[in-house]
Amino acid sequence: MTRWSRRAFVRAFGLSGVAATAAPRFVTARGREAFVAGAAQSAAIIHLNSNENPNGPGVKALNAIRDALPLGNRYPYEEAGTLTAAIARLHGVQPGQVLIGCGSAEILRMVMQAFTSRTRHLVTGAPTFEAPGDYADIFGVPIRAVRVGANLKLNLATMELEAQGAGLVYICNPNNPTATVVSAAEMSAFVERVGRASPQTAILVDEAYHEYVDDASYKTSIPLAVTRRDMIVSRTCSKIHGCAGLRCGYAVAHRETIAKLARFKLETGVNQLAIAAALATLGDRERVERERTINRETREFTRRMFESMGCTAAPSETNFILVDLRRDSRLFREGCRRAGVLVGRPFPPLDNHVRVSIGTMEEMQKAMGIFKRLI
Repeated sequence: MTRWSRRAFVRAFGLSGVAATAAPRFVTARGREAFVAGAAQSAAIIHLNSNENPNGPGVKALNAIRDALPLGNRYPYEEAGTLTAAIARLHGVQPGQVLIGCGSAEILRMVMQAFTSRTRHLVTGAPTFEAPGDYADIFGVPIRAVRVGANLKLNLATMELEAQGAGLVYICNPNNPTATVVSAAEMSAFVERVGRASPQTAILVDEAYHEYVDDASYKTSIPLAVTRRDMIVSRTCSKIHGCAGLRCGYAVAHRETIAKLARFKLETGVNQLAIAAALATLGDRERVERERTINRETREFTRRMFESMGCTAAPSETNFILVDLRRDSRLFREGCRRAGVLVGRPFPPLDNHVRVSIGTMEEMQKAMGIFKRLI
């Protein structure tokens, strides 16, 4: 494994020149997808590209948003404290162990600023969610990107070796785009080994897709994070809670770690409407279970359909699947775009794969007709 700049990483794994140089590196999620695809926002377009919840916010969240509209003229200082306390109760931790942010993107940015530097590199997967790598490029932080294994899982053994002297190791669990998980036992052992070998290295576990996981071996890393000064867990309201456009995320960590991150926080990065929606939806267990069931059924339909076309759909613990088309995916992706279906961006070095977010059953049925013609 060699030391990488972001630019060298892009060159080595073959990301197209347009995507690598034209799209602003700080643009993430749908912003990145829309920029690369050049697609207009339209009700006729089926968005299977950004891992959003197609069902949107729940009824409780929508009602809370409407009730909060009159607060639009007030800074959300008190409300931010209320949300922080509510998140702490939800996870059985103290408010001082929680920090809210403008989506998990702000959390990732704060962690990068707090723990990495030009002399303390970032260790990340290849492929994985790119935001930490994008921030590394902006901040001049070296990157050591470790390719996923043949089973599409993060290569923890090599990441552990690369963690020597690192500022931060980024673990997306479940991983985007491969939809695989690191088990609780694997994570605990990894954290212990890295902590002994490189005590100054922090570990960020991104649990954006936590609520979708069915694998019994998987567990949240929050109990680990609140007892250690070298670990952070990030969560978001963007996925199962359907609030991607509202921008609310949070970190859970040791009190001293939270204080370190807070130095880089926007003073009022989470607005009144996002706070209201988060307060209403985070504890709505009935809706979470309903969304889990809907996603599971629609994801299984999608997997079966791709496999009936001769493709291989990797097992998924998320609201998307990674499909091996067994050919370069660029023509498929472009054909989908022209037909009004947006699928995931390139994820080098997996050039034969395409990430497909799970939409509504109606959307997936419509999209399958287009997929069949293209495949």
